[in-house]
Amino acid sequence: MKTLFIGDIVGKAGRKAVKEKLPMLLQSYNIDLTIANGENAAGGFGITPQIVKSLLAENIDILTSGNHIWDKKEIIDCLENEKGLLRPANYPKGVHGYGSAVFHTKTGLIVGVINVSGRVFMDNLECPFRVALEESEKLRRHTPIIIVDFHAEATSEKEALGWFLDGHVSAVIGTHTHVQTADERILPKGTAYITDVGMSGAFDSVIGVKKEIAIQRFLTQTPKKLEPAKNNIHLQGVIIDIDDITGKSTNIQRFNLTV
Repeated sequence: MKTLFIGDIVGKAGRKAVKEKLPMLLQSYNIDLTIANGENAAGGFGITPQIVKSLLAENIDILTSGNHIWDKKEIIDCLENEKGLLRPANYPKGVHGYGSAVFHTKTGLIVGVINVSGRVFMDNLECPFRVALEESEKLRRHTPIIIVDFHAEATSEKEALGWFLDGHVSAVIGTHTHVQTADERILPKGTAYITDVGMSGAFDSVIGVKKEIAIQRFLTQTPKKLEPAKNNIHLQGVIIDIDDITGKSTNIQRFNLTV
């Protein structure tokens, strides 16, 4: 099967990139399943139920997230009721929403998806290593095809999780930093890995927000309201080939498309 994973969608520009470039990718590569990280899709911070609905209508099958999933209070009910929207699985028990789920592709394949958040330079959540392994063992009762979105800051933590889960899952895809890395590969036991899948949004920016505001924050060390940028829009992500029977990945390919 072919899985398309779209890098963090940032604001209106990121949504425009999806709308304009996703149909071509789906057709050109005969994609079976599309996943996108959507936690910054609403004005660069959080996501709303309306935007969830609109992105799923663009033929995105699953939306993953991260630490900004809580930025819009109206998303709480959506997390409970929309199975196509995940939040990190390593939040404490009782938190709204789901951190992993089983999905069915249009061709009848069963796929498991796990969303976990890192802890280095981020919130002190449950251990992403133990939680990801536990969730993968649950999902393997249903399918050998399991994809992990690891929403984390530190490269070392992402690489460590990739090696830790090698052979247990089909892919470990890094999100959160909004800068696509050039280290995509298939690990020895068949797990596809990339440290960061990149960003879908405006590239005349500082990781998606207006560069002038970001620069002022660094210069003055005072709070400034961040706003998403608009110019030089790209869609970034990866396409992963996964064996239907074994769940092992055979290829991972980066893309960076200009809108």
